[in-house]
Amino acid sequence: MSGYNLIWVFIAVVIASAAGYVLTPKGDNQTVIRTIIIMTLACCYMSWAITYLAQLHPLIVPKKTGMRPHLE
Repeated sequence: MSGYNLIWVFIAVVIASAAGYVLTPKGDNQTVIRTIIIMTLACCYMSWAITYLAQLHPLIVPKKTGMRPHLE
């Protein structure tokens, strides 16, 4: 696991956003459709990136003491 995955996925999201911007059909709702596509991709990327970074660099280190009582 490395932080480079964030960059690769960001590049994929930018390419998908550009494709959605260019390939949106003409019409009355073209701007709304473009906005929905780009905002959906941006929000999904941010949720994924925050979750990924939280697992990659946790803020709290788990402690193992006192998990189970010792049977002696």
